Amino acid sequence: MPKNQDIEFLVVERCKNGDKKSQDVIYQKYCHAMYNTALRIVKDTQEAEDIMQEAFLDAFRKLNQFEAKASFGAWLKRIVVNKSLDSIRQHLNFEDIDEIEEPAQATPSYFEQEHTDYKVGEIKKSLNQLNNKDRIILLLYLFEGYDHYEISQILEVSHGTARTRYSRARKNLLRTINQNRTLQSFLS
Repeated sequence: MPKNQDIEFLVVERCKNGDKKSQDVIYQKYCHAMYNTALRIVKDTQEAEDIMQEAFLDAFRKLNQFEAKASFGAWLKRIVVNKSLDSIRQHLNFEDIDEIEEPAQATPSYFEQEHTDYKVGEIKKSLNQLNNKDRIILLLYLFEGYDHYEISQILEVSHGTARTRYSRARKNLLRTINQNRTLQSFLS
């Protein structure tokens, strides 16, 4: 029995030859995940839908550039993330996107800290309260699974800047969670 990777490779090869049924198979397999990725970044349902559609169109047009070094899904996710970031850049003023920051000191990872009693709902609510710059870097790292080097490439900043931004964003997230908890306990 063929592996899923082998089947996906065959479907992608058929897509390269313009097979509409294969394109539909790929679309159905990845559309929900790509929509959710875009939605987490842009926080607008219509914009996320547009980004997802544009990403699929670009992917099918540029399928000859796909190298099977990673899965098709990973390649497509990169397109979605880049389009989402481009959308945010168009709508917001990112004057400091290329700022130079000092390298971050080595810190324990988010999940190694003593703050393991946070609930997913608290994290999601607090993430949505952060500024876009902090929210995006946390989404890329914590939810999309990119490492600091990949994030530095996506955001077009140095590796040290990506690590520093993540460290600061993580601190801001923890501060926001704690503020929300304090407010909640005050209101209870």
